[in-house]
Amino acid sequence: MLKTLTVWNFALIEHAQVEFGEGLNILTGETGAGKSILIEALGTVLGRRASVNSIRTGCEQLRVEAVFLLTPNDKARAVLNYLDIETDDNTLIISRKVSRTAKNSIIANGAHITLASLKKIGDALVDIHGQNDNLALLRDDAIYHLVDNSNAARAALDDYQKLYHTWLSQIKMLEDKKIAAQQNEQRLDMLRWQQKEITDAELEPDEDRKLENDIRRLSNVERIAQHIEETCELLSGGDEFDVLTAIARVQKNLEDIARFDNSLDNASKMLDESFILLQEVFSEICSYAEQLEFSPERLEQLQARLEVVNRIKRKYGPGLDDVFARLSTIRAEIDAVENFEEDALAIEQRIAKLEIQTRKRAAALTKVRQKNAGIISSAVERELKQLFIERTRFILKVAPTERLTERGSDDLDMLFSANTGIDPKPLSKIISGGELSRVALALKASGVVRDESPASMIFDEIDTGLGGVTAGAVAECIAKVSRSRQVLCITHLPQIACMADVHISIEKTSDGERTLTTVIQLFGDERIREIARMASGNELPQSIENAKAMLESASSRKYNR
Repeated sequence: MLKTLTVWNFALIEHAQVEFGEGLNILTGETGAGKSILIEALGTVLGRRASVNSIRTGCEQLRVEAVFLLTPNDKARAVLNYLDIETDDNTLIISRKVSRTAKNSIIANGAHITLASLKKIGDALVDIHGQNDNLALLRDDAIYHLVDNSNAARAALDDYQKLYHTWLSQIKMLEDKKIAAQQNEQRLDMLRWQQKEITDAELEPDEDRKLENDIRRLSNVERIAQHIEETCELLSGGDEFDVLTAIARVQKNLEDIARFDNSLDNASKMLDESFILLQEVFSEICSYAEQLEFSPERLEQLQARLEVVNRIKRKYGPGLDDVFARLSTIRAEIDAVENFEEDALAIEQRIAKLEIQTRKRAAALTKVRQKNAGIISSAVERELKQLFIERTRFILKVAPTERLTERGSDDLDMLFSANTGIDPKPLSKIISGGELSRVALALKASGVVRDESPASMIFDEIDTGLGGVTAGAVAECIAKVSRSRQVLCITHLPQIACMADVHISIEKTSDGERTLTTVIQLFGDERIREIARMASGNELPQSIENAKAMLESASSRKYNR
């Protein structure tokens, strides 16, 4: 709910602070006093376009600040949380500055935000219904929102969209497959040649590493042979000082000692085990030495094979694992081209089946929408007739089509006729701005749809072309809407002004050098005099009494509609 609006140097307003309250807030004043300027200022702090032309003459900048009180379930909270703007005390303060030097700023609860973010916040805080704003009612989004704003419709739409997206994904899959097949057909020969080149190489896992090890061994066979010869001599060279002979002598000594003292039995056992291991080492080295031979031909073969492996790696690698992965990809591409007809047929069959199911879901959605549209049409038409548009016909039309879209298969439109014998026609082509405002009011007052609109609402120029009992009916309807939300309404009609919970007067004054707009809240006698001025154009005793009677009547009617 909008609590306070403070304006500095906006058009004719030098400085004004307006306190708003719950329920119906009425703004009145002479034509040109600045009522619409105040709404423009509010629009500026809600994210609407701001121009340097709005800066008061002689000033360098304008500033508008709005204070909102948020409820726990306020629609704006989700937007604020997304933007990481804190609202711990349930208060939101938005300030916007527009400068002639382009030093502009937007601050929400101390955080600097962009204009796009401000607009998202503003749309969640206030619902503005001016003559141009009501055109939003005619957009497809608004009409779809009306017919889909029920649990049954939302469930039907959700069921439809899940199947619709599955259907679309299969269509996309088929298109991608056709494009890929066309491209691969042209490169099929190359793919087959690549497959043959890799498979002909008869590669084995880790073959490159094994080849490199063998080549390294053969290239250094002479040095290896020298080390083997020396090692064998050290272990068992026939010399009394080789390792195995020396250990055998130690064993003999320990056996002699054991005859007199068994303290070294454990050492003797470990030495026996070591001797056996060293014999095995010697045997393995001897076996290796017997197999060791230098073959230039074998070395040349290994080097040639490694070159083949490296060439394949350079083309399809970098590693052998990558080569094998590339081979799998090539085979899959070849299979995709060769099996395209079979795969495409299977997808086409799935698409056809899904389309039938999707159209059934679309038909179910249409049925729910048509039921909702009938209820809404009757309720809105009833409200419009209470607004003394007696011959009104209002139809929310849901017409099924063959076209499947994200929203279903329906064309939606609002049809309207204000005269007997005239068939209802699209609202956008025949309705005036004032009538459109009253249609918006009737939609809000009808209560037939779950209203998720912001907590605050503005009606500007809703009284265009009204008078007499029609003005009274519109006043009662606005009062009815204000029971569940805060309503701000600019009006020239005393019948509407009498319904106010908060009455704000806007006046324009001039001292000969400059013109100022002032904003004051009216109470008691001040309000009576303003109603008298609006009704009779004067404040004569008879006009005052008439104003009192109007206020008393409005008070008794306000909550009876």
